[in-house]
Amino acid sequence: QAQLVESGGDLVQAGGSLRLSCAASGRPLSTYVMAWFRQAPGKEREFLATIDRSGSVTMYADSVKGRFTISRDNAKNTVYLQMNSLKPEDTAVYYCATSIAGVMSSKVPSYGYWGQGTQVTVSS
Repeated sequence: QAQLVESGGDLVQAGGSLRLSCAASGRPLSTYVMAWFRQAPGKEREFLATIDRSGSVTMYADSVKGRFTISRDNAKNTVYLQMNSLKPEDTAVYYCATSIAGVMSSKVPSYGYWGQGTQVTVSS
């Protein structure tokens, strides 16, 4: 079982950058395909990016492709989400999650363990 803790959320102006971290404990992160999602008030949880166990393969939602970068450091048991050119519509709670079956997916039900989330607010 993995416990996930996100950090790095903040209030930032439009056009700014943030780097989110997801630290894992309880089981080596290298055993999991990982992903980042976000959820804005009144909206469904939205897929952002996923990364394979080694960090060599990534997949992104169209809404963040070219602006966000997912990466991982298995030695530090941490996954990152670098967010550039932030927009007010990026405001949400951001979550990391582990894949249930080791498959890279954009679907929420494919992920089993979730962190508590970190708030990102982008002002215009």
